[in-house]
Amino acid sequence: MKKIAVLTSGGDAPGMNACIRSVVLTAQRYGIDVIGYLHGYNGPLKQEYIDLNASDVANIIQRGGTVLHSARCLEFKTDEAAKTAAANLDELGVEALLVIGGDGSFRGAAHLANFWSGQVIGLPGTIDNDIYGSDATIGFYTAVETAVSSIDKVRDTADAFERVFLIEVMGRNAGFIGLAAAVASSADHILLPELFRTSDDEMQNIMNHLLCARERHGNNSYIVVVTENIWPGGVTALADELSKKSGSESRPVILGHVQRGGSPVTQDRLLATKLGAFAVEAALAGETNIMVGEQDMQVVTVPLEKTWKKQKALDPYLVKVATDLFDETKIRT
Repeated sequence: MKKIAVLTSGGDAPGMNACIRSVVLTAQRYGIDVIGYLHGYNGPLKQEYIDLNASDVANIIQRGGTVLHSARCLEFKTDEAAKTAAANLDELGVEALLVIGGDGSFRGAAHLANFWSGQVIGLPGTIDNDIYGSDATIGFYTAVETAVSSIDKVRDTADAFERVFLIEVMGRNAGFIGLAAAVASSADHILLPELFRTSDDEMQNIMNHLLCARERHGNNSYIVVVTENIWPGGVTALADELSKKSGSESRPVILGHVQRGGSPVTQDRLLATKLGAFAVEAALAGETNIMVGEQDMQVVTVPLEKTWKKQKALDPYLVKVATDLFDETKIRT
């Protein structure tokens, strides 16, 4: 193998730069040239790329974002776009394309594979941690750390004014960030898509828990962690409704894209470095249409289609901790 390419696609995640660095340094060790496509799948489609060597990736392991930039590319879903990208890859002599991203990015890689004879390998880079086949995804640990730090700060002002705060975290249709952040910050309640019933049921559950907590502890702060897109009208609508029903002032806090930014924490740097190196070695071994991941501290390969066709489950014991052990209504007095 003489040349590989790497790109970052979809939402950026802390640790993507660490992964790019690992890919480049590992490839150099095996005498393989690396090009970096810019702006996700727009890169191979428009032949926008840069050559990458050791000096290009020096001192980027600690940087958030991605030096290759990222983007979404709806055009790439068409057959013609995939054929164009395949021809561009062949023109440069690329033998394997490494895609750092989430399930949408992996679907793009699988689509490309229908029209290209080269190898495609996915590396899980998304803060949502919703990719089946890897215990964690690059960026997840940092996103949780950012959320927990923010919730800790909100707790200070919540205590001062004895208010209810509703903290909205990212996660699309997955509650991994919400669950981890809620448990680590000792939040009082959580709303996760995997456990959500109906709006009426959840509102009644919050009310019961809030009243029980305040009977025991007085008008202390009360923190609810809410996964985005879960409540009709958003967390602001939830805050308004809760204020009316409870008689307590409820304030919404939307963390938003701040969760994507910042220097990656140690766990993300280590995961990104391991998976970047393993992806290059998997390419050398002839692997294709696979994702590299980590399970039980071991690097593994997973069929690409399996990563989005099978749903990744929340940690069941952590769910028990969050919904049972921290539930005021189940504490015996």
